[in-house]
Amino acid sequence: MAASLVANGNIAAVKPSVTGRFASVYSEVQNSRLDHALPLPSVLKNPFKVVDGPASSAAGHPEEIEKLFPCLFGQPSAMLVPGDSGEFKSGPSLKIGVVLSGGQAPGGHNVISGIFDYLQDHCKGSTLYGFRGGPAGIMKCKYVILTSEYVYPYRNQGGFDMICSGRDKIETPEQFKQAEETALKLDLDGLVVIGGDDSNTNACLLAENFRSKNLKTRVLGCPKTIDGDLKSKEVPISFGFDTACKIYAEMIGNVMIDARSTGKYYHCMYMGHGLKLKQILLLHVHGLAFYTLVGKFECGFPHLDHHQLSA
Repeated sequence: MAASLVANGNIAAVKPSVTGRFASVYSEVQNSRLDHALPLPSVLKNPFKVVDGPASSAAGHPEEIEKLFPCLFGQPSAMLVPGDSGEFKSGPSLKIGVVLSGGQAPGGHNVISGIFDYLQDHCKGSTLYGFRGGPAGIMKCKYVILTSEYVYPYRNQGGFDMICSGRDKIETPEQFKQAEETALKLDLDGLVVIGGDDSNTNACLLAENFRSKNLKTRVLGCPKTIDGDLKSKEVPISFGFDTACKIYAEMIGNVMIDARSTGKYYHCMYMGHGLKLKQILLLHVHGLAFYTLVGKFECGFPHLDHHQLSA
């Protein structure tokens, strides 16, 4: 490890960084990613405006969901359309909070970087708060103010360690009260929750609570999950799912070649929720029964014993 550090940067010249990462010791590949410009949707490349679309509803049980979210249900959907002006107009300065919730997924750091860049470019004087350790950071008002120097080493990099994630939920009256106090203390205009299905449900509950208390803080949910189970017509895929599928496919391919070469072992992988028999792929590789289990499980293999797996 020391040799790698010396090869990529002068250890003696490295100063302590509040970010927890040192771009000066990054590998050549990591450095090439840092300044890589990501493509933007065409509507975001030029001035745009937000217009109301059809009223939102629910895919199932709308009456029951309306009772749970009386302040939010039926709001108009939002659409981005090209604006009339040829130049971006600077918007008002904003105070925005962002939190990572649940397991990590590729792309989380870039969501935060994108929010930061937009505020810097189009809402001068804005402040972006990163709540540390997931939703617990909101309840405890534990945050870091994100700056250019802080964000830079994490651009286009994996992990969730910029502000770290957590699996806490905001669900009791006391916890909602703590979140409300944080929003008021920091005078938040918005809060972005980056998470999966559970995290976005929690974000919806938090938004309902804020709306019922007439807080100005708007809560937004950003779909993050490698499971691919959080989608809609407007959001066909959550970030992280595509990368996870490609990584698993590559690993399965590597093991298939190795198994064909040596004929000595089987390999098990899991991804997503709910292990079912239809998710078990049986691949015969050079006379070897090769199993890949696709699904998240906690109880081992209730349907398959060792002899079946290694047949």
